[in-house]
Amino acid sequence: MEVLQLDNNFGYSDTVMDHFTNPRNVLSIKEEKYEANGIGMVGNPTCGDMMKIWIKVTDDEKISDMKWKTFGCASAIGSTSMMSVMVTENGGMKIDDALSLKPDDIMDRLGGLPSIKIHCSVLGDKALRAAIHDYFAKSGQEDRINIQKATLVCECLNVTDLEIEEEVLEGVTDFEKLQERTKIGTGCGKCKPRAMELLEQYRAKYFG
Repeated sequence: MEVLQLDNNFGYSDTVMDHFTNPRNVLSIKEEKYEANGIGMVGNPTCGDMMKIWIKVTDDEKISDMKWKTFGCASAIGSTSMMSVMVTENGGMKIDDALSLKPDDIMDRLGGLPSIKIHCSVLGDKALRAAIHDYFAKSGQEDRINIQKATLVCECLNVTDLEIEEEVLEGVTDFEKLQERTKIGTGCGKCKPRAMELLEQYRAKYFG
């Protein structure tokens, strides 16, 4: 994987710079040669950002290995590189713990991200969840796929109505903040009116 030099005018931490210039666990062989137990992909190359993740899971449900590729910015690369370390270190993270991993956990290990780039850490997190759900489906554990009858709002970034609801409950009050945290509407933009409508509905529901 060839990586271009990064201008650090955004104020990236040394850890982010390290993971951008020396990304860990990037898939370096043909996909069909990597015997993954689960594969997850989010985004759309026509919209600019795309992330694909492959995981191997042990019999005791630990993620023993994770590989990834992306069409994304420095923050997406750095965040996913760090995430790949987090889920595979110390013998591998348990599947249930990996599902509980949040972008904030990854940013803490990175030493933070510039505020305008925080949304980029979402890509890897979403792709990992998709890979775990794919593992559940392939191993006959469909009952563990916790979709909760979500409705897709943003097709480019796989953002659902339940995720918008969750962001409101966590304190998001405007569309700009919602977009920063989920990247919703940053692709083709067709979902923006519906996303703004749902944002206001959930704010009214929970906060009057």
